[in-house]
Amino acid sequence: MSTNHLHLKERMLPAPRNGGFRMEGYWVWCGSAIKGEDNRYHLFASRWPKTLPMHPGWMFQSEIVRATAPDPCGPYQFEEVVLPARGPAYWDGCSTHNPIITKWDDTYVLYYMGTTYPFESPGPKEPLPPEDVRVQTARSNKRIGMAVSRSIFGPWERKDTPILSTRPACFDNYLVSNPAPCYNPDGSVLLLYKARGYKQPPYTGQLHTDMVFGTAKSSHFSRPFCSVSDIPLFTGQKVILEDPFIWRGADGYEMIAKDMNGNVCGERFGGIHASSLNGTDWSLHMGELAYSRNILWDDGIVEEMGSLERPFLLFEGGIATHAFFATSNGCNNFMDATETWNMVIPLKDPKGL
Repeated sequence: MSTNHLHLKERMLPAPRNGGFRMEGYWVWCGSAIKGEDNRYHLFASRWPKTLPMHPGWMFQSEIVRATAPDPCGPYQFEEVVLPARGPAYWDGCSTHNPIITKWDDTYVLYYMGTTYPFESPGPKEPLPPEDVRVQTARSNKRIGMAVSRSIFGPWERKDTPILSTRPACFDNYLVSNPAPCYNPDGSVLLLYKARGYKQPPYTGQLHTDMVFGTAKSSHFSRPFCSVSDIPLFTGQKVILEDPFIWRGADGYEMIAKDMNGNVCGERFGGIHASSLNGTDWSLHMGELAYSRNILWDDGIVEEMGSLERPFLLFEGGIATHAFFATSNGCNNFMDATETWNMVIPLKDPKGL
């Protein structure tokens, strides 16, 4: 797959106000779409009840759902819960999140993050400050898993162990999450992921380090995944990134991701672009804004979104045709949001640029 990424922002058409996916009474996040065997579009997203705070409520009651629409823009209609809670004895038994839907040969492969905790889920409107032991426990148990199905309608076979866990002596010894898979022509898989490590004592404030990216590989999605990096990506460059999305381009691999500070793309919470020949060594395109929180809607209004995260590109015929984002209202990332949803931005044909 390829796309003329240098023009991705310029390729973005007005976003449909009534597109994407929302659910009354729920926070909706993530968003990953694929064309199913029924020739409809299936969006895999995460949701959790608004009786919990948006953050960190997702750590406790998020579940992955499937919604459908006849075209990529939607609006998408809820169909089913795909990965519900299944009990604290399972590694992903209390929360499933970060869905990325893919297909290899005749198998749909759903990558996701899961976590568990040994206590009752927080009650409605209950305060959940970062230092709460429940928050720390649920966060530190985040791991990456996989579910597979021969049909987009399921049933989905969940694994009872993660495909990627933490490593005690490495930068990813606190948590791993936010999987970003990419298939190679031979069926092998490159998997980028977000990680945090435990801070060194004495502990002050949060227990974990800032977010970093790691790299894992597998010879096939059905075989073991192994982290291949002993140091995180972009070490020493003083950047903090989140939410990678990767794909194969004409000259290797391409990445877009959220710039937490804006010192790579020039816009806080905007999108960065990076590229790699081998999937392990990545170069940042400094100063390039891959996407912006300032969105042009189809009613002609330009709006700065409170947050714009979890970027996902839908490819058809080898061309990126639509960009999906988790988004919110408000003006302080998602911390003051009253509404969150999945939005879709159609993309111009790059041949016309």
